[in-house]
Amino acid sequence: MSRVFNFSAGPAMMPEEVLQIAREELADWKGSGMSVMEMSHRGKEFVSIAEQAEVDLRAVMNIPDNYKVLFLQGGASLQFSMVPINVLRGNKKADYILTGSWGKKAIAEAKRFCDVNVAASSLPQKFMTIPDESSWQLNKDAAYVHYTPNETIEGVEFQSIPETGDVPLIADMSSTILSRPIDVAKFGIIYAGAQKNIGPAGLTVVIVREDLVGQALDDMPVMTHYSTHVDNGSMYNTPPTYGWYLAGLVFQWIKRQGGLHAMAKINERKANKLYSAIDNSSFYSNPVEKQYRSWMNVPFILANADLDSAFLREAKDNGLVTLKGHRSVGGMRASIYNAMPEEGVDALVSFMAEFERRNG
Repeated sequence: MSRVFNFSAGPAMMPEEVLQIAREELADWKGSGMSVMEMSHRGKEFVSIAEQAEVDLRAVMNIPDNYKVLFLQGGASLQFSMVPINVLRGNKKADYILTGSWGKKAIAEAKRFCDVNVAASSLPQKFMTIPDESSWQLNKDAAYVHYTPNETIEGVEFQSIPETGDVPLIADMSSTILSRPIDVAKFGIIYAGAQKNIGPAGLTVVIVREDLVGQALDDMPVMTHYSTHVDNGSMYNTPPTYGWYLAGLVFQWIKRQGGLHAMAKINERKANKLYSAIDNSSFYSNPVEKQYRSWMNVPFILANADLDSAFLREAKDNGLVTLKGHRSVGGMRASIYNAMPEEGVDALVSFMAEFERRNG
């Protein structure tokens, strides 16, 4: 069996090296006689896996000691609720920066719990840019500021971390986490669904500063309290054990690649190759303002939309799959997360040139 280059926005490719390790350990993890899928989450075998995963993630991201790391369920969508439930702390106001579809969903959920001030929005520009930070209307009395550093659907990405002073900054990093180094200390909370850069769907990583734990809104379900999961080591209920195990393997894989500085160089190089192919063509175009283009999700549009189906069909025949763009944007979208090897981008660029030669 030959593997394809899978450009899916998520669930996405995982490093083949990680999959090989998982295959070797599938039926018998390190002589335990059990698969990780069969282990008690409270048994010494799985506890060792969980603890090592946290150690490795802390090392890879240089997470300060005053932050808790949680391995949860529910995806970013549950965090859209858990953030206001835990961080409002008696306040009724929160600031949100709206730059795409996922930020829009986060705002809709937050409105169930507080007064949302949309401090900046690129909706009038169809989410193809990011409002200049000097134009943001932030409320100094807000409980927090929430933003989405990378919008998976539109392919728009912040290239720097916003400054919010003493107001906690909250980030949905589902599609950009582990793609480059960041200063975790600039954030109150970072959360990310695993299915893009961490591991399989079903796991959510939350990195939360200690002072934001323990003041959840009254009458909220116990599972929505960060303190519940902090106090129980992310094992208040049965966690997604196999996803947690695979995430740990990915963290170790990143360390072997040279860490996040090395990953950033690779990711920037991959993105530049693809954007160069698009920009140097009259057949393909990318609608995003250049300074805010995403490293992780690259949408592109064919000059003749009637050729979309042929492009997708022929790409699949060449081992390049899941390139169809989101219905709200159209065209194509290539998601090139950490696990997408550079040769996958090279293969896509080569196919695009050949397709243009025959159809342009």
